[in-house]
Amino acid sequence: MKILFENCKLFESHNRIFKSRSMLVGDGIILDILRNTDHCFDVDSVIDCGGRQVIPGLVDIHTHGRACGDFNTADADDMRAMAKSYSDYGVTSLFPTLASADFDSLCAQAKLIDSLKGDTDGAEFLGVHLEGRYLNPAKAGAHNLEMLALPNVSELDEFAASSSTPLRISAAWELEGADAFASRAKALGVTLSLGHTNASYAEATDIYRKHKVAFTHLYNAMSPLHHRDGGTVLAALESGGFCELICDGLHISREMVAFTYRMIGMDRLVLISDSMAATASPDGEYEIAGNPVTVVDGIARTAGGNLAGSTLSLVKGVENLAEFAGIPIEDALICATLTPARAVGLDHKVGKLAVGNRADFIIGTVGGKKIEIDQVFVAGDAVL
Repeated sequence: MKILFENCKLFESHNRIFKSRSMLVGDGIILDILRNTDHCFDVDSVIDCGGRQVIPGLVDIHTHGRACGDFNTADADDMRAMAKSYSDYGVTSLFPTLASADFDSLCAQAKLIDSLKGDTDGAEFLGVHLEGRYLNPAKAGAHNLEMLALPNVSELDEFAASSSTPLRISAAWELEGADAFASRAKALGVTLSLGHTNASYAEATDIYRKHKVAFTHLYNAMSPLHHRDGGTVLAALESGGFCELICDGLHISREMVAFTYRMIGMDRLVLISDSMAATASPDGEYEIAGNPVTVVDGIARTAGGNLAGSTLSLVKGVENLAEFAGIPIEDALICATLTPARAVGLDHKVGKLAVGNRADFIIGTVGGKKIEIDQVFVAGDAVL
């Protein structure tokens, strides 16, 4: 089925401007982008966008859940409800993120996530992000210490076999056995990120040079910048690698968000939600990474007072970045679309409006520091 979306202002990611165009969609992908509505081909339907703006769907590569669901424990129905909630807020594709848990349950959940590819009626599950188990106990954050383990290549092979989807692994690569684990993961096509780490500046710099890792939720749960050792933070800023950022004004202060953007720019800054079950849900008692969490006024904390994920929707993170860094919303949008897609090696599929990419997009109004969502399409199908 071919659908022509006409009378659009399409977002061009390479120059961050909107241009009047029409877009031809078929079989879930973008078939053509036209300068006008004159065409000599047959279409099944035409949708008039009424001069509204069309932007790529948001890509969230680090998120544990929302709508009262957690990917560590959700069943298929829960995951479909979560996928619909993501798409309602403009996220059209994501890497469901598994926190620390017993190994068998991680494999089972990865297999379930894989089975739901193309069958969510909402945001698409691109792959699986494993953020857990292979973490430094000194920087465990909200993760249950009893669930942590040293990197094990045999476990990696078994986990990879449980899911055919692309994999992403966040780990403390300074741990014993991590180098061999990382090398094997790269051979399997896994993208890697350094997180929950107590690596020194020298160690983190060496890890980046060896494995070209990204950096998981920059500043949070990593060795900090200090005048006697730059820690993982300085290594990340200097590295040239992708850096995740939770832009809620709580995990990272407004001035530090602005500083980070000045240091690394839109081509390296990856906005993530790191959202947990309480996102788009009432305050109350929840669980993440095997630990109980209390959410008050949208802030999730463990019994010990540690932040435990966020209740941020990624679209709000885009708006916050534009406001905190004093940049155009169009520039901030890149950090939640094209840059995360590049970070996981999938920018040929998602993250931009381009011929051959999946037809994931938002129709609405973009201006000032706000994104108003009217409609959301995943693989060419309206989900909102």
